Amino acid sequence: MSFLVQGRLDDHALSATAATAKDAFAKAIEWQERFTNVTISDGTKTYSIEAFAVAKGLLEIAKAIKASAETGGG
Repeated sequence: MSFLVQGRLDDHALSATAATAKDAFAKAIEWQERFTNVTISDGTKTYSIEAFAVAKGLLEIAKAIKASAETGGG
């Protein structure tokens, strides 16, 4: 899955692709210092930096709970 990071500088739209969520988040954090309206898209939904962090954090928690339940660590 690839991610699209977008931002604006004055009247110019900028975008970059990232192969992983981690890379996309890092790029968005880097860009927020210089650009406005920085977003990350996973191809289905577009997130603000904050919303992306929450969504990916919740996904990681869900994966950990599932893994724990599957191994009997429940």
